[in-house]
Amino acid sequence: MTKQGRSYFGLAGVIVLAMTTELNEQVSSQSLPDILGGLGLSHDAGTWFNSLYLSAEIFGMSLAPWLALTFVVRRFAICVALTASLSASLIPFTDNLTLLYGLRIVEGLAGGFAIPLVLMIALRVLAPPIRLYGLAAYSLTATFFPNLSTALAGLWTDLVDWRFVFWQAVPFGSLAISLLWYGLPAEKPNYRRFSYFDWKGAFLILFGFGSFSTMLQQGDRFDWFNSPAICVLALVALICLPLLVYNEWNQHTPLFRFQLLGRRNFAYGASTLLIFLVVSLASSTLPASFLQEVAGYRPEQIYLVTLEIACIQLIMLPLMALVLNSKAVDSRIVSLLGMMLILMACAGDSFMTVGWNRNEFYLWQIFMGAGEAMIVMPLLMMSTNSLVPAEGPFAAAMVNTPRAVAQAIGIWLLQLIHRWRGGLHSNRLTDRIGVDRYRTYQANALPLQKPAPLLPDGTPRSADSLVTFKSQLAHQTTVLELSDAYMIIAAITVCLMVSVLLLPQRTFPPRLMFIKKQS
Repeated sequence: MTKQGRSYFGLAGVIVLAMTTELNEQVSSQSLPDILGGLGLSHDAGTWFNSLYLSAEIFGMSLAPWLALTFVVRRFAICVALTASLSASLIPFTDNLTLLYGLRIVEGLAGGFAIPLVLMIALRVLAPPIRLYGLAAYSLTATFFPNLSTALAGLWTDLVDWRFVFWQAVPFGSLAISLLWYGLPAEKPNYRRFSYFDWKGAFLILFGFGSFSTMLQQGDRFDWFNSPAICVLALVALICLPLLVYNEWNQHTPLFRFQLLGRRNFAYGASTLLIFLVVSLASSTLPASFLQEVAGYRPEQIYLVTLEIACIQLIMLPLMALVLNSKAVDSRIVSLLGMMLILMACAGDSFMTVGWNRNEFYLWQIFMGAGEAMIVMPLLMMSTNSLVPAEGPFAAAMVNTPRAVAQAIGIWLLQLIHRWRGGLHSNRLTDRIGVDRYRTYQANALPLQKPAPLLPDGTPRSADSLVTFKSQLAHQTTVLELSDAYMIIAAITVCLMVSVLLLPQRTFPPRLMFIKKQS
């Protein structure tokens, strides 16, 4: 087989590696209650289980391009695959909390190392005429794998064994190693790069982004700035992040090349991709939260809603690559249409009631899935079209690190909505019950087979009638809270629609730009 043909196997290996690490994170996050029960951990310990992973992932995404160039991509990617598989497979065997957190940090680092490699290899391997298909492959890590994870979470926790949440990394990692070994060329590492490694930048990234992401994830649990720990984390982030920008701007060999943000389309694409990942919560996290908290579904019953999004991505991403390769198609218009679809879906989902189940989500998930593909592909094309190959590693770091930070911002946003809007709705409903207690208490519940909780003399009809009524009150509060969340995401989407009309410039596909350079 030719060298070019083998390089495609290498690209496939990097995609499988990214899938392995992405599923490590997403499946374990959605199976967290089962994992905590299996390991004998409390809820508070479980919050650090995900928080440490994400903080380590941010740090790994920042360093991955530099390390890949130093150790060469083949050797580095194989080491990452081994690390991800080994650390994940050992987690079910330990009940020591310190060791468990250490393995989770290593697993998060491996996840951060893996994702940027997809963009690096795609830009290196694929010629301009087919580069958009490589960007479609990279888009799978943001849209396809997270939505596929619910199906695997249901499979392992409900039908097999919770330990396979982690052991699934072994076969996937082995396949990735085989493809990487065969497809990527063996090159000589350049260890001399360590002599001018940006140590200051690395430490500022570690403390700055680590403190920032931890603050966002743990702030609600610690009651925000009433906690000394959160105040310290906020102060560290406030000091380190501006120093990071200053250091990288004046560094000869930086980890982040902030000068790239001077290019209008790159700045727009990188920043909007962060916001897009927050908006994508409407297609996965919000429906899953409703079905789990209100309808009482397990992951095995939820997965069809998110799997619909995943299947749509397999069709829409290559289709978007084909469409955007045409000179007549303006990527800004495609992105605007995708935002309109997501806006329609958010508006439709905001009308949810306690009587909904997964059937009511199917239609709106079609709009969500199509809209996500129509947004992410133009954003990646805008971000990468102005780059030369030597800038690929810097672009990978600049695009992927905000993407990891977006996950922490999404967690913070949902916690904020829960605290403000959920608390508001709970207080209003409870107050209404007190003001109009007889009519409210003695009314039938939505399931008509359940009688009123109180008898005419005000005593409970049965031993559990008030408990059932309290559960119904909690369900109604959750519905109103999630409805507000959909409307907030819809408002963010409207802001994105305005920005796409004003900020980016017209971008032509890489195929046409390559032909123009050749001529």
